[in-house]
Amino acid sequence: MSLKIPPGGRIAVDNLVRELGVSQTPIREALSRLEAQGLVVKTHLIGYSAAPQMDLSGLEQLYDLRMLVEPFAAAQAAKLMSAEAITSLEAIDSDMRQIRNEDARSAYSRFAQSDGAFHDAIAVGSGNGLIHEALARLHTHVHLFRLYFHTRATSDANKEHARILAAIKDRNPKGAEAAMRDHIERSRKRFMKFFTDAQG
Repeated sequence: MSLKIPPGGRIAVDNLVRELGVSQTPIREALSRLEAQGLVVKTHLIGYSAAPQMDLSGLEQLYDLRMLVEPFAAAQAAKLMSAEAITSLEAIDSDMRQIRNEDARSAYSRFAQSDGAFHDAIAVGSGNGLIHEALARLHTHVHLFRLYFHTRATSDANKEHARILAAIKDRNPKGAEAAMRDHIERSRKRFMKFFTDAQG
């Protein structure tokens, strides 16, 4: 996730054994879990490598799926989230607003982690474990894409999050659904621009 191993980069198990000071067994177990999440690729007779960067088609598909699932999750969260969970969501939102861009990559890494926590909390708040599980995997790939193509936090995302949070606090399912739909569509447009700029 930190891009210490770049997309497509080889992952040498022997090197990890020496670096981490553990046996091969826990490393291979961890790599198997990462493979299941789509973050690592295992090639017969070659070994492991970091998953390649998502292409434009993959990014479109990811956003299509987010658009189908996340607005529903936000609407459910507006109905079901506990007061304590909403307070935690407010704290995550507040932390994101405090991030400054002195070191752009570090700041954006922190922003991406907080953004993941924000969306994850809403997915948990939906009360649907399958939705939470599916979105957790999707957001891992969103963050990898963000860190690779875009290293500055934007005020746009904070404003969009504020509208989602306000609707959830107001127990307004339709408002939360609409605010999440708007956020995902705007996020899609931002990333498509970053993607095409980077490729061009």
